[in-house]
Amino acid sequence: MRFGIVILPQDPWPVARRKWLRAEQYGFDHAFTYDHLSWRSLADEPWNATIPTLTAAAAVTERIRLGTFVSSPNFRHPVPFAKEVATADDVSNGRFLLGIGSGGTGFDATVLGQPECTPRQRHERFAEFVTDLDLLLRGEDPQTTTGISFTGEWYTARNARMVRPAAAITRQRVPFLIAANGPKGLGLVSSFGQGWVTTGEDGAVGEDWWAGVRRLSERLDDVVGASGRDPATIDRYLSLDSGGTYSLQSMNAFEDSIGRAAEIGFTDVISHWPREHGIYAGDESILDTVANVLH
Repeated sequence: MRFGIVILPQDPWPVARRKWLRAEQYGFDHAFTYDHLSWRSLADEPWNATIPTLTAAAAVTERIRLGTFVSSPNFRHPVPFAKEVATADDVSNGRFLLGIGSGGTGFDATVLGQPECTPRQRHERFAEFVTDLDLLLRGEDPQTTTGISFTGEWYTARNARMVRPAAAITRQRVPFLIAANGPKGLGLVSSFGQGWVTTGEDGAVGEDWWAGVRRLSERLDDVVGASGRDPATIDRYLSLDSGGTYSLQSMNAFEDSIGRAAEIGFTDVISHWPREHGIYAGDESILDTVANVLH
């Protein structure tokens, strides 16, 4: 089992820097931040930009993997975003994990003045976004000088250049951790994902949530197996704080959550850094105790 922590991008950098460094010192395998312009109940609070935050975290850490939880096509175009991801991956020396989702239906979905998408449109945009990012982040054919071009319903690129630093050329494409629950989204996991991310079934809590998580994991097995790919080749990431409880409210809650996730077959679990109040409220001192489990 690998352990992850989400550090929301709310603090000024001197405070945030301490958290990212402590995440590595505690022994977390990966640390993430949300990719939103603002978020739900925290919309009236400070909220910093995602990629600059992760790039700064990459510059002050050495081992821990860093990523988005999860990136949204609501306000992004694949070309500039691919450049940002590639740069953050270079600064981190190949430690970047790109979580990608279909985009929520809240503030981020309409902030640029666009009409809200239907579920079908959200999936079609999601599929294009993932496909285009895969193409861009694999880089250009060194035998050509024409760049990368594509034309779709949602995104267009003409001769986009993705020339990478020499140190990055030998590395594989940034790992995609694709957030999906439905069959079509899970198909994208099968085609493009090195990992699968889930927060469980929407609205479910308690035992119903855990039962839904198991169903989703079994659904992934079916979709991936039907495509001819071995489901065991896909890492499985579960957000432990999505079923109506907070995993770091106590050590008993944390250990129970990771045990149940492991029993279902998850390879990675993710909790949220304790906040002083509101959502994910808790005492940071619990991380000192959690560190004993991580090591």
